[in-house]
Amino acid sequence: KNLRRGTNRVKRSPSDSVLIYVILTIISLLTVALNLLVIISISHFKQLHTPTNHLLLSLAVSDFFVGLNMCFQSMLIDGCWYLGDLMCVLYYVFDIVVTSASVGTMVLISVDRYVAICDPLHYPTKVTPKRVQTCVLMCWICSLLVVGVLLKDNLDKPGRFNSCFGECVIYVDFAIQVTDLILTILLPITVIVILYVRVFAVAVFQIRAMQPHVAAVTQRGKVNPKKSELKAARTLGIVIVARTHCLIFHPLPFFLCLFYFNSCLNPIIYAFFYPWFRKSVKLIVTFQIVKSGSSDASML
Repeated sequence: KNLRRGTNRVKRSPSDSVLIYVILTIISLLTVALNLLVIISISHFKQLHTPTNHLLLSLAVSDFFVGLNMCFQSMLIDGCWYLGDLMCVLYYVFDIVVTSASVGTMVLISVDRYVAICDPLHYPTKVTPKRVQTCVLMCWICSLLVVGVLLKDNLDKPGRFNSCFGECVIYVDFAIQVTDLILTILLPITVIVILYVRVFAVAVFQIRAMQPHVAAVTQRGKVNPKKSELKAARTLGIVIVARTHCLIFHPLPFFLCLFYFNSCLNPIIYAFFYPWFRKSVKLIVTFQIVKSGSSDASML
């Protein structure tokens, strides 16, 4: 049994189509621009080359490609595809790769926060930039392998499953589709939920245990590392909860739109919670980063 994935041709009034195109275009441009700011910030400033930020960089890259892919999504609104069979398959390749890589990155972020909160003494030795970079690389490689398995027949001969001119559809074996759903959606989400429940349970316990010492630490002007780690976990938790909710209902049109908008929303969340992101954006938009030695600027 095979699963046919694509869009049906829908007749809409010209005004409705134009409105949808404009909205998708605005979200697409915002998604690309905002995530490009995250990519430039973390890549350029050396002080931001931390394990957690490497994971945020991977998430920003996947969100950046989601924004680019939205330009093609607008062509499927009315069920017509004008770019040929090869571009149709490549559209779905990008869609599956960035979605899979995004899920994998969220799992890595959950593991990162778990170790930071539950085993802070060994965090610097267990979670190193090199190890994180290796994990991120493997995450993207696995995403490409997933595409190879899912779209093997479609890649061999693009357009072979189209029933008429202007269609953009793919066929995926039902058993492979179910396996992919379990391995790339259900299992990762289960792991994420378990890890974050554990993280916040441990964090609450630690905060209560440290309350008698909070006043003394504050008077000395020192930063409480536990509180800092909890803030990072809370911020990334908001990102992951929003993304996970959209992934679960990804096939539904409304939540598909939320999934795309969520890719635009992540940098906005960073702007509210991370002072380094606000500072880096200011340096980028004022072209301060082109100055010599700007990569060594203090961002924290």
